[in-house]
Amino acid sequence: MKTLLHFFLLLITLWVSIIIPAVHSQCIKDQQLSLLQFKKSLVFYDDIFIRPRTRLISWNASTDCCSWVGITCSRNGRVRGLDISSEQISAGIDNSSSLFHLHYLQSLNLADNRLGSNSQSIPSAIGNLLNLRYLNLSLNDYSGQIPMEISRLTRLAVVDFSKNGAFHIKLGSPNLHTFVQNLTELRELYLDWVQISEQGREWCRAISDSLPNLRVLSMSACDLSGPVLQSLAKLRSLSVIRLDGNHISAPVPGFFANFSNLTVLSLGDCGLHGTFPKEIFQLPSLQSIGLLGNYQLDGSLPEFSRNGSLQHLDLGWTNFSGLLPNSIGNLKMLSTIDIDYCNFTGPIPKSMTNLTQLVSLSMPDNKLEGSIPSFSGAKNVHTIELSNNRLTGTINSTHWRNLTKLSSLCLNSNKLDGNIPASLFSLPRIDLSNNQFSGPFPEISNVSSSLLNAPGLAIYLGSNNLEGPIPMSIFSLRGLRALDLSSNNFSGSFPLDGLHQLRNLSALDLSHNNLFLSPDHTNFSYSSFSQLSTLRLVSLKLITFPNFLRNQSNLRILDLSDNQINGKVPNWIWGFSDLENLNLSCNSLDSVEVPSINHSNLLSLDFSRNYFSSSIPSTIGDVLGSTVFLSLSSNNLSGIIPESLCNSRNLRILDLSNNSLSGTVPRCLTTMSTLLVLNLRRNNLTNVNEFSHNCSLEMLDISGNQIQGQFLRSLVNCTQLKVLNLGNNLITEPFPCFLSNTSTLRVLVLRSNKFYGRIGCRKTNGTWPVLQIIDLAHNNFSGEVPGTALTTWQAMRNTKDNGPWKISNIGLNYDDDLYYQEDTVNVSNKGLEMELDNILTIFTSIDFSCNKFNGSIPEEIGELKSLYALNLSNNAFTGAVPSSLSNLSELESLDLSKNKLSGQIPLELTKLTFLEFLNLSYNQLVGRIPSGAQFSTFDAASFEGNKGLWGPPLTTYNRTGFSPKLEANHSNPGHEIDWDIICPEIGFTCGFGISIGSLLFCKRWRKWYYRAMYNMLLKIFPQLEERFGHHWRHVYVHQRYWRR
Repeated sequence: MKTLLHFFLLLITLWVSIIIPAVHSQCIKDQQLSLLQFKKSLVFYDDIFIRPRTRLISWNASTDCCSWVGITCSRNGRVRGLDISSEQISAGIDNSSSLFHLHYLQSLNLADNRLGSNSQSIPSAIGNLLNLRYLNLSLNDYSGQIPMEISRLTRLAVVDFSKNGAFHIKLGSPNLHTFVQNLTELRELYLDWVQISEQGREWCRAISDSLPNLRVLSMSACDLSGPVLQSLAKLRSLSVIRLDGNHISAPVPGFFANFSNLTVLSLGDCGLHGTFPKEIFQLPSLQSIGLLGNYQLDGSLPEFSRNGSLQHLDLGWTNFSGLLPNSIGNLKMLSTIDIDYCNFTGPIPKSMTNLTQLVSLSMPDNKLEGSIPSFSGAKNVHTIELSNNRLTGTINSTHWRNLTKLSSLCLNSNKLDGNIPASLFSLPRIDLSNNQFSGPFPEISNVSSSLLNAPGLAIYLGSNNLEGPIPMSIFSLRGLRALDLSSNNFSGSFPLDGLHQLRNLSALDLSHNNLFLSPDHTNFSYSSFSQLSTLRLVSLKLITFPNFLRNQSNLRILDLSDNQINGKVPNWIWGFSDLENLNLSCNSLDSVEVPSINHSNLLSLDFSRNYFSSSIPSTIGDVLGSTVFLSLSSNNLSGIIPESLCNSRNLRILDLSNNSLSGTVPRCLTTMSTLLVLNLRRNNLTNVNEFSHNCSLEMLDISGNQIQGQFLRSLVNCTQLKVLNLGNNLITEPFPCFLSNTSTLRVLVLRSNKFYGRIGCRKTNGTWPVLQIIDLAHNNFSGEVPGTALTTWQAMRNTKDNGPWKISNIGLNYDDDLYYQEDTVNVSNKGLEMELDNILTIFTSIDFSCNKFNGSIPEEIGELKSLYALNLSNNAFTGAVPSSLSNLSELESLDLSKNKLSGQIPLELTKLTFLEFLNLSYNQLVGRIPSGAQFSTFDAASFEGNKGLWGPPLTTYNRTGFSPKLEANHSNPGHEIDWDIICPEIGFTCGFGISIGSLLFCKRWRKWYYRAMYNMLLKIFPQLEERFGHHWRHVYVHQRYWRR
């Protein structure tokens, strides 16, 4: 009986617990009316690319509002939660909205809409919802000030105003302190992209003093400044810290390692510096750490324990260095590793094969060495990026078999060699370019049909040592999007007709091979060909334009340079409306018809090194309105420079060098604010107008013309100049001291003009700190060379070890497809006049030759420790050769010839172990020429014309070690006594005379001599004893002879 009673009571309890709440959860009528009125007031944003709204469809008067999607109610039927996020709402919520009649709301989620798109601010009536504990207005378009009324919502636990556009909303009045001071129950604060603009002492104290229970602090891109104060250490419950994109500009505080609940630390792009505390990595709770873009932040990875929770590691673009610890394999939860552009060294740990949860591995642009380990255990990985390292060895085909989810393998720019495994071509994207792979391109086989037809396939094998024919199986990859086989040794025929099979191909590069491109003369219609966006067929001995190009309406980049195409540029090439980069340089083209329509997309046009003649079309600038780069250099163009070029409003680089252009440089070119490079070298130009105050030029080369110097002083307006070449003109001006404030100047060439006067300037502090080439040769400069000016040329003082040195060319790089290099400067180096091509940023040179400089060579020149070439010849320098020149440890060429230098050659110069050329001829040097090291490689021409010099290679070696005496005031050097020759002759004559005299005049000495000779002969020829007998021992010379 008791059992039945208990069972009955249980049924009643279940009925009460199920039915009664359902009855009491029915929506209150006024709540329903408020919601329906709210729905009616909403304005929606229609966008076919965004999924349609679904929540509000269920909102109608015939159903209980507590059952509506996005609505939650309390047991008594009051609306407690409203979630209409991601519903494409653009307007309809203001202070009069019926939404704010729902006074019992505890949760309001309006995120991911378009609210505020008409410059609306957050409605202040939200402050009437005093029961709110959760408020989310993120991912909208609100602007203006966050209303003060929200600070009355003292029960708030979560507030999210993040990502309402970049700085569209702000906290100014009230400030952060006023906003949060009453929100003492707040657990999560999301203010990303809210403009707060406070110093560290302000925002740190506002949060630490008012929010003791804060767990999530997310304030990315809030225009905050640092440092992070110690007061934040009080927030021991913090589990998420996101401060990316602020101006912290301070070290990472060590107390972050005391947050035992920390799971996320994101401090990207904060200007952090100093050393990152290793202890933070070792927090057992840490799941994600992001330090991306803190270029001055040092650090290294610690040893990781086995209980780590780390899932995401992002250290890209920092200064982290050291070895990757083998214990990284202990991080079993690790799914993403991003350490791009750091300074990690050593091998890739083999333990990384234990990272079974790894999805993305990105470690490019480090200094990693050794072979590539197996990642066979990381079966979930889809991206492996190891480019731009120092990896060596071959690729083991077995390492990739189990990686069935791998979609992208990037190993470019390493030192990998050997053959390329055929199995790699089963991957959707491989980049093995810029390595040392050799052997043939393997046949593509055993590839799944889904991959053959999958769009987005990409193969990059450029810049290797691959050889042999390109397999025709490449055309079976129907989904191939990009193919780069450039700069290899491929040979044989490549059928252009086969391209019609690759319907998805958008980028093709076959440049710099030994391929024969078979003509595309087939029955296939041009429309069946793939629509390429990038085509590069450089240096393939083409003699005509490929026919299939006629139908390539989507071409964006076309490079047919360095071929043998002759004749006229076809008119149909101007029909490519999307064309951005056209390079037909280094061909044999002789004519072109300028199109009549404006090519608004054409950014780069290179027709250099052809045979174009006549004049530049007068309307060229009208049809190239958006062009950034224009080169017509090294042709046979004549006439004037058309002013229409200035109509190219975006023109940055203009190269008209090596032609026969004449007249005046148009005034509009010298006043263009966009122009960065103007190269007019080697023409017949006679005048340049003054440069305006908005001059942006970084490279100016007008050398090799007939220009005079009226414009010169206006160069003071070009404050960003890196290269200035005025050589070989008719400029008659004093030294341009007004350029001393152009701190960016790297190359200054004034050679072969009529410059005059002294080169010293009054203000020398900070003058030309990056100058690396200065050429004043063949002018009329005079006076002394000021040593203090030389010490300001900091780039020549830095050595490779204490740089910062990076070997590259002087040039301008604007994007991946547009690069210009100042590659030619005439210099006097190693005794020869030469054109220096491809100027490296580490090459340094001083040429003051063929002027009228006098006085002594300044000792300060020895401080220019990175100098490669020094030429002070053909001047009137006096005094001694400075011993400080021995400090120029990189010096390869030294020319001090044809001056009036005196004294001895400093022995210290033998320390110059890189010296290849030395000329000290025709001075007044004396003493012995130093020997040893590089001096033993120089011939007599290096020292001739110095009357007082002696020793090799001018004279033979002097065993006495004393300098020969010179006759004072000797007028005829042809009658001087050469003691190096006379002394041995006198010594031989004296010795021979003494020996013969002793035999003639000393009988005793004569007898001893003949006995000694006779005994010597008997030892050599013992048979003489038997033949002549003992009487020979007593034979003497006839006495009558000796008595004469």
